[in-house]
Amino acid sequence: MHTDRAGVGFQLPFLISTGLYSMSHQKILILDFGSQVTQLIARRIRDAHVFCEVHPCDVSDDWLRAYARDGMLKGIILSGSHASTYEEHDLRAPLVVYELGLPVLGICYGMFTMAVQLGGRVAPSNKREFGHADVRAHGHTALLDGIQDYATAMGHGMLQVWMSHGDKVTELPQGFKLMASTDSCPIAGMADEERLFYGVQFHPEVTHTQRGAAILERFVLDICGTRADWIMGDYISEAVEKIRAQVGDEDVILGLSGGVDSSVAAALIHRAIGDQLTCVFVDHGLLRLNEGDMVMDMFVGKLHAKVIRVDAADQFLGHLAGVSDPETKRKIIGREFVEVFKAQALTLTASGATNNEAEEGGAVKGAEARRTVKGATWLAQGTIYPDVIESGGAKTKKAVVIKSHHNVGGLPEQLGLKLLEPLRELFKDEVRELGVALGLPYHMVYRHPFPGPGLGVRILGEVKKNMPIYCARPTRFLSKSCTSLSMKPVAKAGTT
Repeated sequence: MHTDRAGVGFQLPFLISTGLYSMSHQKILILDFGSQVTQLIARRIRDAHVFCEVHPCDVSDDWLRAYARDGMLKGIILSGSHASTYEEHDLRAPLVVYELGLPVLGICYGMFTMAVQLGGRVAPSNKREFGHADVRAHGHTALLDGIQDYATAMGHGMLQVWMSHGDKVTELPQGFKLMASTDSCPIAGMADEERLFYGVQFHPEVTHTQRGAAILERFVLDICGTRADWIMGDYISEAVEKIRAQVGDEDVILGLSGGVDSSVAAALIHRAIGDQLTCVFVDHGLLRLNEGDMVMDMFVGKLHAKVIRVDAADQFLGHLAGVSDPETKRKIIGREFVEVFKAQALTLTASGATNNEAEEGGAVKGAEARRTVKGATWLAQGTIYPDVIESGGAKTKKAVVIKSHHNVGGLPEQLGLKLLEPLRELFKDEVRELGVALGLPYHMVYRHPFPGPGLGVRILGEVKKNMPIYCARPTRFLSKSCTSLSMKPVAKAGTT
């Protein structure tokens, strides 16, 4: 069990048992040793239309055997880390990684731990490298053969890459040969072609490595032989089928924040189960100009979904009075969102409740509050994959929490509801692609990023009603003051 910064528990290997879609796709496993760019590895692989997942580096051997048991796992990537191999003796890959008969690629620290675990040596480098480097490829290995940025006068293939390390491999493990080198790093890449084990000192996942995407595609498509069938256009029918199978004829409630994630989740679930979904739109008074009306027009007017709109601006602003710290504001907004949503959800989970009954409380507005809602048994959330990754790390604590996320928490248990998270395995750009494919307007899905806490965390310092808002980037947004909590300058500037 892992915890986020708010102390909420959740299981990081959750996707194995509850992921809706991974079971039907061949996949690559990325073991995270704490690198800040591990997600980029996954993004590059998804860009190649190959499904992959990120899990902590300290999963057990039994967990990994179970993960590979269905035959859909085709390869493993060991990520980088800020740690040193010769100092962090407990930060190692599960030994079964090297026993499954699958191709393995170690990146930076991943190469170091592979070397150490398989009998090689790693030592501190007398010259730390951070930045651009020219790497010479050796041996025409399957991973690098034919991939180069330029050739020297001697005909040596060269790669322009990004380095970030303070250690180096000083002795190759048995069975490995030299695959790449630089002037300051004699072993910048190694390969055991018989076992299909590869290690690179540089980072192919970052854009600074010019041919990095080609190297990762070579590994996952050619060496691992993974099918390139992870395509958002084909994802809808698969997702709809899985949601219907999971939910059956039961009802679902969803907290609609107006953001991209919850909007796409709502559109997808509505496509799958129609009126079995009821959305609760909590308008906390911290949205952009006219954004609440835009959400209602889209979901009620065009998709004909059931939406209850709750005007809770006074409640949120009251609790934010006198608070300046952004993380504290984030948690207050998350807490109050949960409280408002919970009050509405409890009404909807009561068998035979109606939207009109909720309206009698005085907070619900609009002609949308009309139809009868059965007792809901599912809670849907717009959790996406980075929420899961960023909210916790490995048991070793080497992969640190980046920030708290309100979508990773215990709300379903508090309400006695089952959890539905149809976007849990998607990155943000995949969610946007899915939203357009579902028919949501391009300008709605691709508008300027705006986190759930809204203007509460965009405004520096205390948030007050009717306060002026000054934009930090006048070259992009008009630097006029607003008379209410809106993003009127942004709307006037054409950025929505």
